Amino acid sequence: MSQGTRNEERVVIELNARERRLWDRVREQIVRYEPGAASGLRDTLLLLPDLTVLLFRLLRDSRVPPGAKLLAGLGFAYVISPIDLLPEILFGPIGLIDDLIVVAAALSRLVNYVHPDVVRGHWSGKGDALDAIHRTTEWSETLVTRRIPAALGRLTGLLRRG
Repeated sequence: MSQGTRNEERVVIELNARERRLWDRVREQIVRYEPGAASGLRDTLLLLPDLTVLLFRLLRDSRVPPGAKLLAGLGFAYVISPIDLLPEILFGPIGLIDDLIVVAAALSRLVNYVHPDVVRGHWSGKGDALDAIHRTTEWSETLVTRRIPAALGRLTGLLRRG
């Protein structure tokens, strides 16, 4: 092995069916786990539920500090609350964007206070939890800082002309 490279082996721990958590069992019925397989559309559609379940599990974990639990609780409460900035009842699937942004923001801050192994231990989704949180946070920051203001600017321009 050359200097600067490491040969990492991944250890997969299989739990008995009775020991699996409810969401893990439901998720497995929707998307079968295949080692080495790329994420598909179903994994993408399950990202918000996976991140929300992660928030809930971290909220219940005794290794998570109280301040971080407050943050997790606020993020979880927003997702399950019927009051949204973009109500799903009016906007359909687009109404889930605000929920995804809130969950990503809460988790992005939360991982600064919790050991990465604790976060990974509660992750049901495909791939690494920290990678999923980072990608979602990056996407939501781009959406909030660039795309939404640009769309609002175009809408304002249209309203002024009309």
